[in-house]
Amino acid sequence: MKSKELAESDPWRERNFVLVLDDGEEAFEAITRFAEEQKVGGASLTAIGAFRSATLGFFEFATKNYKEIPVEEQTEVLSAIGDIAIGDDGKASLHMHVVLGLSDGGTRGGHFIKGTVHPTLEIIIRESAVGFRRRKREDLGIALIDL
Repeated sequence: MKSKELAESDPWRERNFVLVLDDGEEAFEAITRFAEEQKVGGASLTAIGAFRSATLGFFEFATKNYKEIPVEEQTEVLSAIGDIAIGDDGKASLHMHVVLGLSDGGTRGGHFIKGTVHPTLEIIIRESAVGFRRRKREDLGIALIDL
């Protein structure tokens, strides 16, 4: 993984980063680790690139769990959007959705659970001057940003 802050650090401004993941890295873990290391407390993110394999999810409210959607083939990351907040445990909490392009032109999309990068994933992280807090909603079974 390589990263670069796109402007000089200033505690009164937002920070912007470009993060480039290497072949074979697991994307969810790498982005979360980067957010922890940089102490990102609230940010939006976008990404493009490709995965060797990925697991997406679709939240089923009846069971309060994600139904996993395995994608066991090379895909293009056509769109990835998400946010980083501070979770109930005080650590970085990544929430991301992706649309993956298949070799036949079809797509798969959903909540991003994990993905093995091949050959790269390029992520732009735009930190907010104000942090976000994500709290577990027991009535829904998921954690949402709490304003």
